[in-house]
Amino acid sequence: MPFLLIDFPVFNPVAVSLGPIVIRWYALAYIVGIVLGWIYARSLIKKERLWGGPAPITLPQLDDFILWVTIGIILGGRTGYVLFYNLPFFIAHPAEIFELWKGGMSFHGGFLGCVAAVMLFARRNDISIPSLGDITTAVAPIGLLLGRIANFINSELWGRPADPSLPWAMIFPNGGPLPRHPSQLYEAGLEGILLFIVLAIMIRLGALKRPGLILGSFITLYGFARITGELFREPDPQLGFLWGGLTMGMLLSVPMIIAGAIIILASVRRRAAGPTQSSISSST
Repeated sequence: MPFLLIDFPVFNPVAVSLGPIVIRWYALAYIVGIVLGWIYARSLIKKERLWGGPAPITLPQLDDFILWVTIGIILGGRTGYVLFYNLPFFIAHPAEIFELWKGGMSFHGGFLGCVAAVMLFARRNDISIPSLGDITTAVAPIGLLLGRIANFINSELWGRPADPSLPWAMIFPNGGPLPRHPSQLYEAGLEGILLFIVLAIMIRLGALKRPGLILGSFITLYGFARITGELFREPDPQLGFLWGGLTMGMLLSVPMIIAGAIIILASVRRRAAGPTQSSISSST
């Protein structure tokens, strides 16, 4: 047995309780992630040097967009979970589709909801769709990090049985007696921390001057990170392993890698943005 094998520390599923108001960890992760993402997005928009001129979206427009993207995440995430992960159950129990407090959200569905929000808001406000996508995906790893930590706190989406020699294997209270990979933390590191760092470095090197480059990079890198995480994650019990030992998360990530690569190629071929004439005049 691993010499550092530990039992999972049982957390209270409720993060905040104020009288009749109860906020669970997963909901808190969404709230904090959106707030921190909004703050980070505002800081990016204010720095004209990152864009080669004024940002293509104003701060008031960003403030309005937050509501749109929040709705997209929630509706898309829930719809994706229903369609991709548990459709037979929800066909038999349609009322439970609306019981979000019981859990059940899909990243891939939430991402599609974000795509819809970006496209609709950009067209309505005459904003570049790729640039708004860049802003949205630049901040997305913050929410992914907090969401995976919430998964860990909730003792859900735990990993596959670990090799007995693994020193950090963990026994989850609802995962049986076997030591398992804390795959939620692996995904938090890959999808959250690592992805955020890579995109932040790209932004500092001028990636926002090529609309769509951050968007395409996020889509591609997330796909690879998710597939890697799925190698250690126990598949959902109602689905299990699919073709050739693949999981639903892996299958849904393959189209993301392809789409992301296409967006990157289109962005690289597009002429990089430069300072506008007005910004040059004002600086001389």
